Amino acid sequence: MDFATFNGLYTLFLIIIFVALILWAYSKKQKQTFEEMGNSIFEDDLDSKQYESTSSEHTGAKK
Repeated sequence: MDFATFNGLYTLFLIIIFVALILWAYSKKQKQTFEEMGNSIFEDDLDSKQYESTSSEHTGAKK
């Protein structure tokens, strides 16, 4: 097997992996999981005052 054949097979392998990843990402089974992850940023689990007090500790800011 020469270098050109190896490069061709390697490229084909990467294309197959890429297509499989795209099919997995856009499959209907993954839609619910990705929507939950996308909407998780809007869920407010932290108390704003608690967050402010911990952020000032990390930055060294004094009140």
